[in-house]
Amino acid sequence: MTPPPVWFVGLLSLAALFPSSSFAAPLRAGAAAVDVTPTEFPVNMPGGFSANTATSAHDPLHSRALVLSDGTQTVALVVVDNLGLSPDTVELAKQRAFERCAIPPARMLVASTHTHTGPHSGVSERSSPAQVRYRDRLVDGIASSIADAHAALRPAAVGTASHPLPDEVFNRRWFLKPGRMQPNPFGTLDQVKTNPGTGADLLERPAGPTDPDLMILSVQDEKRKPLALFANYALHYVGGSPAGQISADYFGEFARLMPARLRAPENFVAMLSNGASGDINNIPFTVLRPPREPFEQIRIVAQKAADAAWLAHRKIERHVQDVPLAMLEREIRLEFRKPSPEQVEAARAVLDLKAPEDLEKLPRLAQNYARNTLGALDRPESIAVKVQALRIGDTAVCGLPFEVFVEIGLEIKKRSPFQNTVVVGLANGRHGYLPTPAHHELGGYETWLGTNVVQKDASERLTAALLEMLGELR
Repeated sequence: MTPPPVWFVGLLSLAALFPSSSFAAPLRAGAAAVDVTPTEFPVNMPGGFSANTATSAHDPLHSRALVLSDGTQTVALVVVDNLGLSPDTVELAKQRAFERCAIPPARMLVASTHTHTGPHSGVSERSSPAQVRYRDRLVDGIASSIADAHAALRPAAVGTASHPLPDEVFNRRWFLKPGRMQPNPFGTLDQVKTNPGTGADLLERPAGPTDPDLMILSVQDEKRKPLALFANYALHYVGGSPAGQISADYFGEFARLMPARLRAPENFVAMLSNGASGDINNIPFTVLRPPREPFEQIRIVAQKAADAAWLAHRKIERHVQDVPLAMLEREIRLEFRKPSPEQVEAARAVLDLKAPEDLEKLPRLAQNYARNTLGALDRPESIAVKVQALRIGDTAVCGLPFEVFVEIGLEIKKRSPFQNTVVVGLANGRHGYLPTPAHHELGGYETWLGTNVVQKDASERLTAALLEMLGELR
């Protein structure tokens, strides 16, 4: 028998080293946007401590989905216009989507934008029939966006880039001048104050950095036409929408503007996810900003973000079709924070006060946080939270179900083995703020018992888990 040629033996050797399953098939992608605006009013908007009721919608809310498939793995990235989807709502939507398109729930990342002018996402025994109906509409909308995006799969290519937009992100935690700090709701003094106000006689310095980069994952179809754009920016929300109206904030306005920026076809879908921005907002504390009409500042920030996304898009030298996809999900069990006996006693004393003159002496929000303190007694000992890591070629996407401090996002980006790393907050649920241990030492709104609900070193545990997952994906 004639021996095979050398080149054929070489191919057999390569095939043994790299089996066919290790090669990603040409990428396919699909995207869809489904309206999830309430159809029944009034609705309660949960942002803040006081009642906030909407009687109409200023602009629509959407669930926007991007589905990617390489022939072996199929994953979904979803961004929903909501303050923070409840974990139960997310799981129900994922299961409903799985029934329609067979993407495993662990291969879906469903994140909220954190608009403060959106309706509740969950239900309880006290929920009104209208709220129950809206939750079902929301769940079905999320599932439909995933299923519709899956049904639209077609050959595609992706590219990633970023562009700085530093002038709209500000750290909202500040050290104040000596003697200017007022007692917190627990009657003690923090070292920093959140949203402290303005004035050179008040402000010392910000207590942390910002992340100025707006990062994009651009998706093109087989004709090199824009198909979808997934963006990420570490800015909490903007606010200033018309009173009493539902709004998607700057996240929705960004999505509306991007088709014009990229001269995209009608079926193009843009989505902007909330980055690590638990201590970042849009208030320039050292600058006097002129008054704005309702929704004006939202438009300004969205226009700048859309411009930054366009500039990032221009940096992409080429979109690549052969990219490996992989996704990991882990449950991390965290302890719930519990009040000390002294904190319980102090909270009960606050709630026992009845005389108006005694109530007037209390620090702001003292009764709210006294109720939060006692409510913490009823929590279980621990909670399992989900974190996810997704690989799209040389780009990684990490999801955490918290309002994540910017320092955490910056650390994950710095230590990630991937060329580009996106950190998405409020992914697969919302469990309050996630400060670092160093910020817990400083105190402030985001660290208070009731605003922060998990153990004080939770950020370190979650960061370590995600970095380990990224290492496995790499």
